[in-house]
Amino acid sequence: MTGWRDLRPVLALLLAERRAMLLGGAGLAAATVLAGTALLGLSGWFITATAIAGLSAATALAFDVFAPAAAIRLLALVRTAARYGERLMIHDATLGILAALRERLFRGWAEPGAARALAARPAKILFRLTADIDALDSLYPRILVPAAAAVVSTLAAGLVLGLIELHLGLAFATGLALVGFGLPIVAARRARMPARRRAHAIEALRSRAIDLVAGQTELAMAGRLTAQRDALAAADRRLAEADDALNRIETGVSAGFGIAGAALLSGTLFAAGALTARGATDAPVAALVLLIAFAAFEPFAALRRGALELGRTLIAARRLSPRLEPQPHSRRPAAPPEGLAVRLASARVCHQGATSLDVSLAVRAAERVAIIGPSGAGKSTLLALIAGEIAPDSGSVEAARGTLLTQRTELFRDSLRENLRLAAPDAEDARLWAALEAAGLAGDVRLLPHGLDAALGEGGLGLSGGQARRLALARLLLRDTPLWLLDEPTEGLDPGTARDVIARLIAQAGRRTVVVATHIRREAEIADRLVIMDRGRVIARRRRGEPGFDAALAALRPD
Repeated sequence: MTGWRDLRPVLALLLAERRAMLLGGAGLAAATVLAGTALLGLSGWFITATAIAGLSAATALAFDVFAPAAAIRLLALVRTAARYGERLMIHDATLGILAALRERLFRGWAEPGAARALAARPAKILFRLTADIDALDSLYPRILVPAAAAVVSTLAAGLVLGLIELHLGLAFATGLALVGFGLPIVAARRARMPARRRAHAIEALRSRAIDLVAGQTELAMAGRLTAQRDALAAADRRLAEADDALNRIETGVSAGFGIAGAALLSGTLFAAGALTARGATDAPVAALVLLIAFAAFEPFAALRRGALELGRTLIAARRLSPRLEPQPHSRRPAAPPEGLAVRLASARVCHQGATSLDVSLAVRAAERVAIIGPSGAGKSTLLALIAGEIAPDSGSVEAARGTLLTQRTELFRDSLRENLRLAAPDAEDARLWAALEAAGLAGDVRLLPHGLDAALGEGGLGLSGGQARRLALARLLLRDTPLWLLDEPTEGLDPGTARDVIARLIAQAGRRTVVVATHIRREAEIADRLVIMDRGRVIARRRRGEPGFDAALAALRPD
């Protein structure tokens, strides 16, 4: 039941995205099997009947060779066409499904809670989008389609043999189903643990290889290079051991199929011989029975390999299914009453069972508020709550449409223009230049060889820290929202650059509401009101001109 629950979102997506093509591919696979079985059986009957008819001139002249020959040619054409159509439809459906899976996963991980969780393990999404998606690649073409074709083949063979001799048909269909489906089921159960170990070993191997390559300088300085290499080698050994276990299972299943198949064919041959000896049938029909029995095994060869990969498929489905479920609507807070930009009423956020934030707060429209307090006080969590990045576990949050400028400047390996357009996808160059001018970056961009088309490296490589922060400021200016949420906007900048960025922020803020989380004096100086936090709670409020405001400001870290 656990496996079914894990597969259910994947199967639902399969049917939603490519229902007609999936059914068409399975139908063509069944048609291929039926045509192949009929072709082999009819060919055996025809060859045997022709040989017997040729024993005398009278029977040779009376024997009709044209109808069976025409039927054989027709079946050969049908089998070829069905096989070609099956390949086209199965591959097209599979590629379309993988694309849909990746899109759904991107949407799932774009949810605020998931995005924040992934920040701690940035390689995780790469593993999910590559190894786990690739594992689901085998679900349709190697498991579902061969299983459907095997069912059709078993029923068809049992029906044909049953028309010749009822007990023979029932016995063959039962034996084929027990052998054909029983061995893959046993293989899937035995392969589950090795497949799980293999999946974890691959992830560990990739992760440790990335850590070794990307952090070799730090590892060398800490004297951990040898330990990291040993950990990488250990992961590689675990992967090899898992592969060996899976190979042994596959060899055993292949041997089991060979032995059981030979026994089943021997039994069919014995039954056909007995029927012929009793005169219940003739030699051509006996040849047809034997060759149909032989052809009925074909679909189970593909199912055997799919069964070995079922463990890996179930692990991938278990990892991915939470993000494939329909996602809830946006958590963006409801609009506050007129005159307010933010209102929180006993908004509580819990982390690992403990309350990490419990705040009631109101911010008037056009007000400038600084959230101050020591590191770990909950300032960034409060901004994320207002921005809708996280949802409260209890209480309510109401906020105007806002833009959050986080501590980290997220830049991507793309042109400077496209990095700006993340904030305003339809912005024309004139608007981009205006934002750069307001952020104090236009002059630097004009000096670049390609201007807005200048390519940035990974993480904004090619820009200094101050330039990267100004680029983030330009993106903030491109977002026309009435609420700005700034999380330590000048952290890491030199005092001169930091004060210039602050001045430009204030100049461009206009009548916008500004809420800044900080422990730096220069950033809090812009505020009309200070909200002091400690251990996830507001412990004091100080308005400019009131007692305690200047003392709270002076207690902050200077430039």
